[in-house]
Amino acid sequence: MRSQNSATGRPTDVPHFTARLSGTRRGARLARRLAVQQFTEWTGLPYDCDAAHAVALVTNELATNAVTHGSVPGRDFRLTLFLPPEPGVVRIEVTDTRPERLPRHPAAEPMPPDALSGRGLLLVAVYARRWGCEVRDAFTKTVWAEVTRPS
Repeated sequence: MRSQNSATGRPTDVPHFTARLSGTRRGARLARRLAVQQFTEWTGLPYDCDAAHAVALVTNELATNAVTHGSVPGRDFRLTLFLPPEPGVVRIEVTDTRPERLPRHPAAEPMPPDALSGRGLLLVAVYARRWGCEVRDAFTKTVWAEVTRPS
């Protein structure tokens, strides 16, 4: 029987990467860079391939939302990447400290055409094969997305 992480329920032998980053715009930029770096190391794909661009965009949107909407002053957010055994997928998770502020589904409340922001999760929905949000305890929530990668 495979051992599992008690917090996530995931097998411990699944390749993963975790980083705790400052809840700032700089932390969000670093999350994007780290995600692409790890993705290219795992897959051997170049930085400028479509899959790496999708990982960068999705990570950037999730991390920026964590900083903008899920941040408590002085608290960090966590970036976790998984390379699950399922072929063709990389899972991106961003955990923040505001479980009471759940993301709105972009189809539920479309933004006015002249709005300057509010389309980030729409981009995530386009570039990820699926995405969602989980509240795992009273102190955090995790927004995740699964991006398709070449097998």
